[in-house]
Amino acid sequence: MKKKKALITGITGQDGSYLSELLLSKGYEVFGMIPRRSTPETQTLRVEHISHKLVLEYGDVLDLASIYRIMNVVKPDEVYHLAAQSHVQVSFYEPIHTTTVDALGTLNMLEATTEFVPKAKFYNAASSEMFGNTPDYPITEDSKMIPCSPYGAAKLYAYHITQVYRVSKKLFAVNGILFNHESPRRGLNFVTAKVVKGALDIKYGNKKELQLGDLDSSRDWGHAKDYVYAMWLMLQNNTPKDYIVATGIETTVRRLCEYTFSKLKLGDYKKYVKVVDKYCRPYELNHLKGNPAKIKKELGWKPQYSFEDLIDEMISEIKKRFYPDK
Repeated sequence: MKKKKALITGITGQDGSYLSELLLSKGYEVFGMIPRRSTPETQTLRVEHISHKLVLEYGDVLDLASIYRIMNVVKPDEVYHLAAQSHVQVSFYEPIHTTTVDALGTLNMLEATTEFVPKAKFYNAASSEMFGNTPDYPITEDSKMIPCSPYGAAKLYAYHITQVYRVSKKLFAVNGILFNHESPRRGLNFVTAKVVKGALDIKYGNKKELQLGDLDSSRDWGHAKDYVYAMWLMLQNNTPKDYIVATGIETTVRRLCEYTFSKLKLGDYKKYVKVVDKYCRPYELNHLKGNPAKIKKELGWKPQYSFEDLIDEMISEIKKRFYPDK
C-alpha cells in the first residue's frame, strides 16, 4: 500500500515535532519546509531525534516560488500549515512581520496547494486568540471573534481565507482553532515554560526572582501531544469542518505559579514572583476557555493530559535539560 505523504510547515516548532512523530507512527512519509538560517543546526533541535526519518526542504511561506517548487516535488496528500510568528507579545513589537507571515503566508500556502495538489487535504493552524475578549463564555465555534492583538487579527484573516478557499476553490481545507497548548518543547519565552524554568533557576540558586505580567490572566491549557492528534483527526474526516480544540478548563497564571513553586518545594510563590509592566500586554486578553463539545462528539477526540500532568512533565524535562546533575 502506498504511503501517504504529509508536508508540514513549521515542522521544527513544538507542534511540528510532535505531529511529525505522530504521522511517522502512522506510516506517513513526512516532509518539512524550513526557512534557511545562518545556523540551521539550532533550528532543527526539536526534530533532531527523528531527522533521519524526515525529508526537510528549504522554503519560506513568504517565498511563493519555493513553496511551488516543494509542492511540485512532494505532491503531498495532506498539508499541515503550522508556520507562524506565534508569540502574542512579540506581535505588538513586530505587527507588520507578524501580519505578513501569519496572514499572507497562509494565503501563499493555500494558493500553492490549490495550484499543485488540489485534491490534498489542508490544515490551517488557527488560534483561540482570534476570539479576544469575546462576551461568549465558554467559547464555541460560533462565538464572536474580537481579536485584541496583531497576532489574533492576522490569524483571523488566515482563518477566513481558509474558509474562502474551501468554498470558492472546493479545497478540503480546515481550521483547527487551538487553545493554548504546551509541552517540554515549548519556547522559554512562553509563560508556562518561563515559569517552570524560572522556578528551577530559583531552586538551584541561579536567580532570585521571576518577573511576569498579569497573574490573573487565565488560559485553557492543554498538551501539544493531544492537540496534534486533533489536527490529524480533522484531516481524516469525510467533510472539511472547523473545530475548537481545548480542555474546557481555565487556569490562571497565578495558579500556574502556585502549582509549580509548590511542586518544587519552594513555598509561597509570592516570595519570588514580581509583576512588571513590560510583561503586561497593551491590550490584555483576560480569559480564554474553550468548549470542545463539537470535536468530542463528531471526531471522538478528548484530551489525555490534565494541567497538572502537563506541568509535571515540563518540570521533569526542563530540569533534565538545564540541571541534569541535580
